[in-house]
Amino acid sequence: MSRESLLKKKDRMGRIIRILKSEYPDSKCSLNYDTPFQLLLATILSAQCTDERVNKVTSKLFTKYPSPHDYCTLTTEQIGKEIYSTGFYNNKSKSIKGMSEMLINSFKGEVPKTIIDLIKLPGVGRKTANVVLGNYFDIPGLVVDTHVTRISRLLKFTNSSNAVIIERELNKLVPIEDWVIFTHLIIDHGRAVCIANRPKCSECKISTLCPSSN
Repeated sequence: MSRESLLKKKDRMGRIIRILKSEYPDSKCSLNYDTPFQLLLATILSAQCTDERVNKVTSKLFTKYPSPHDYCTLTTEQIGKEIYSTGFYNNKSKSIKGMSEMLINSFKGEVPKTIIDLIKLPGVGRKTANVVLGNYFDIPGLVVDTHVTRISRLLKFTNSSNAVIIERELNKLVPIEDWVIFTHLIIDHGRAVCIANRPKCSECKISTLCPSSN
């Protein structure tokens, strides 16, 4: 198979995005939140946990403790009890406590709007930062999660497993105005059709554009 040029990759990516937008017209972030802080916290909780479970936990959590000030008054043990069912609660509670304290002490209680500042916060990497930037502040950011990693590799848009490298490669192929929606489209497709270890290639609307089909 001949090496695909950047222009041809961009063209193929454009066709894939158009098809997926048609297939998943309501595609969006599935986490529930009212503020950037709540989205930040929910995204931290979503690591190794389903968004459905996170939403169940945060529906009660955000009613009791809606702001970073609230978590500064709690111990990590108290936070851990509240988020226990999301898994890895010890690490997550430490991140939430540290993140809340840094927001109060270094950012006047406000969630910063730059990826440079966001990734300074405990428990916040590029993935979490891009979720907040794109979905709350409408600042373009392409989130690389497990679905995006897996499906981008199947589509031969990357050979890497490194999220930072994948993000850099996809940024060259996906139009900037689609950076945010791209992740949601891929997640929806990964859940519905391109399921890990059992993809439904015969039902896939982008199978003709996928080198790994069948």
